[in-house]
Amino acid sequence: MRSRPDVLVLGGGGVLGEAWMMGVLAGIEDAGEVDLRDCETFVGTSAGAIVAAHLASGRSPLRPSHVNTELGRAGAAPSRGLGVAAVAAARRAGQAAVAASAQFAPLALGAAAPGGAMVRAVLLRGLSRPPDTLDELHRRVADSDARFDGRLRVAAVDRGTGRRVVFGSPRSPRASVADAVTASCTVPWLFAPVRIGEREYVDGGVWSPTNLDAAPAGRGTQVLCLNPSASLGTDHALLAVVRRVSRSAVAIESLALRRRGARARVIAPNAECAEAMGTNFMDSEARVPVLAAGYRQGLVVAAGGGRGH
Repeated sequence: MRSRPDVLVLGGGGVLGEAWMMGVLAGIEDAGEVDLRDCETFVGTSAGAIVAAHLASGRSPLRPSHVNTELGRAGAAPSRGLGVAAVAAARRAGQAAVAASAQFAPLALGAAAPGGAMVRAVLLRGLSRPPDTLDELHRRVADSDARFDGRLRVAAVDRGTGRRVVFGSPRSPRASVADAVTASCTVPWLFAPVRIGEREYVDGGVWSPTNLDAAPAGRGTQVLCLNPSASLGTDHALLAVVRRVSRSAVAIESLALRRRGARARVIAPNAECAEAMGTNFMDSEARVPVLAAGYRQGLVVAAGGGRGH
């Protein structure tokens, strides 16, 4: 990859998905001699929204050399606020969280189908309202000074209607970047929905793992999508479902972009990265090895290889 993409799409994947995406992007920059902060548009979902806001604010992707100064410093990364809160919330939710995630996983394939939003809204309204919030993540994103400047787009789901909302896109509701990113990360069975204006919003991953089709792309547009959840293992039935849905949804959305004349490349974690990430994407202790493995994969991607299609 010797030229930067026009549009960068960053999918959901928890703390380790964020670390992997940072590493891949840093490796692409270093080996490809490109500056990904110059992309025309960033589309982020959940953890990808954190990375998208990071780049849109003018900061470079984290590199393994930053471990002792940024990623390794307690509380430095916004994703740490996500990870600490998610682990605590998941422990409280227990099996209820697993059951809820099993209900929502297949919906990504029917996002655009008639009645799909209605089903999603019914499921969302049927969930009990968790007490936990992502206030720490909100504070960290607010401190980054990221702004909606026409380039940044963040996907979330309206809890009342079940429909996707892409903050930062034309005619989208007004929101701060911190509000939008926090909403995009708010897994509805773990955290209380985020109120923006008169509406409540939850994780954009409830609609799609990447929301690749939300990329503003036309004929000749070069789109690069990073999809962390495509690496989930198959040793657990639910994880196998999530992985299949992630890959299928992204394949459908890639086709939609190609029909517009855009060229889309989707990158998933390679074998080394998938092994480092494991099945618990909120395991903050694995961030450092995942960042390093992602960086090595980014070097390969920049050279024209890597796991993509």
